[in-house]
Amino acid sequence: MILGAGVTGLACAHSLSSRQAQITVVDDNHSEPNAADYEVLTTTSVSATDFDYVLISPGWKATHPLIIQAVQEGIPLLNEIDLAWEIRQERSPGQKWIALTGTNGKTTTVEMTASALRSGGLHAVACGNVGKTVIECVDSSENYDALVVELSSFQLHWLKRAEFLSCAILNIADDHTDWHGNFELYANAKISILDRSLTAILNGDDKEVVGRTSHWNGRKVFYSLDTPKPGEIGLVEEILVDRAFVPDPQEASMIAELLEIKPTVPHNISNALAAAGLARTLGVPHEKIREALADFSPGRHRIEVVAEKDGITWIDDSKATNPHAAQASLFSALSVIWLAGGMAKGADVSGLVARAHPRIKRAIIFGQDRKLFAQAFAEHAPHIQVIELDPPADYQRGASSNTFMEEIVRRAHECAEDGDTVLLAPACASMDQFVSYADRGDRFADAVRKALK
Repeated sequence: MILGAGVTGLACAHSLSSRQAQITVVDDNHSEPNAADYEVLTTTSVSATDFDYVLISPGWKATHPLIIQAVQEGIPLLNEIDLAWEIRQERSPGQKWIALTGTNGKTTTVEMTASALRSGGLHAVACGNVGKTVIECVDSSENYDALVVELSSFQLHWLKRAEFLSCAILNIADDHTDWHGNFELYANAKISILDRSLTAILNGDDKEVVGRTSHWNGRKVFYSLDTPKPGEIGLVEEILVDRAFVPDPQEASMIAELLEIKPTVPHNISNALAAAGLARTLGVPHEKIREALADFSPGRHRIEVVAEKDGITWIDDSKATNPHAAQASLFSALSVIWLAGGMAKGADVSGLVARAHPRIKRAIIFGQDRKLFAQAFAEHAPHIQVIELDPPADYQRGASSNTFMEEIVRRAHECAEDGDTVLLAPACASMDQFVSYADRGDRFADAVRKALK
């Protein structure tokens, strides 16, 4: 039985069906178009006792009745990453797996890493919680030399068997506590990646990462935006340097020049250091890493400049779906008209407002949890004007009309002046009012272009 008719569940269904397994896909809320290839049953119409195995898609909670039933009856629980690992053991035992997790920056960093590996001559791909699923890549006729696996806290929660030559933990901040129950359980899921890794590339600037990895006895390589000690990776003036993967740790090898990393903002430099560390664990030369980083451009909706006109910069960072990510964007500008709100997922936005309000000129808030932002400003920065916006009465999520975002942009345009940055960094998930963070970002960009004509 496969729990979930989304991308992961269907990828597993394809793989297992090709191996003559008898499968049943179960989901109460499937909207994946490819689900038409399978009969999808509701969760109330099946019993776990009718199956030999239950395969769980990442977002399903351990408290789901079917999972509880499977555990009580001793039915083995599977997950996509472990299933892919077992297939890899048989099909491509020489394939190298490296993994990465964190609250923010995961997708950019795994794509940077995969680019560096390819620059170094390896046939590599970023997969997992980005792009293709891991099982698709293991089954692929591409015969990849290496997989760079992005792992969410949900995937790590279920992971039991896969092993990695190296891993990276970028940061740990408040996110997905509504799913895990509390921050401690969320953080524990992130740190559990160490249990399956030989070498760890760790963010020395993140106190949660430093503190929570102190118990681990594997090889730890810290990176930071400071001058690196022997065995670390970091910055020396305008140069990214490696003092970990060098013959003599008293010496340093250049990875890249600071200005070669685009955008040249602190958190993206940090991502580049992590990617370089991961690439070095597979032996990629420094000069090849430099070439890859210099040529790399982050994906859309990540501090993407949409327009610059009349001294006003319009930035789409719709991918900033939690307070930690939004803070990085807010700290990259000096005078911000902040567009924020959506589904907070249990995260605390009050601390973000307390830290970032000196950068914020005005806030335009929307979405299911916008009151959390209103309360935070009332407590920490009552002098900042906060504009709350509701969608039009006839607004439909995903419809062709863009009147809601156009109104948000119009209000921002009214108060923006020369030197301001209008920043869409919502600090929240998007699904309450938009189809996805990409849909939210696309609508913002369209509305900006229309307003600036």
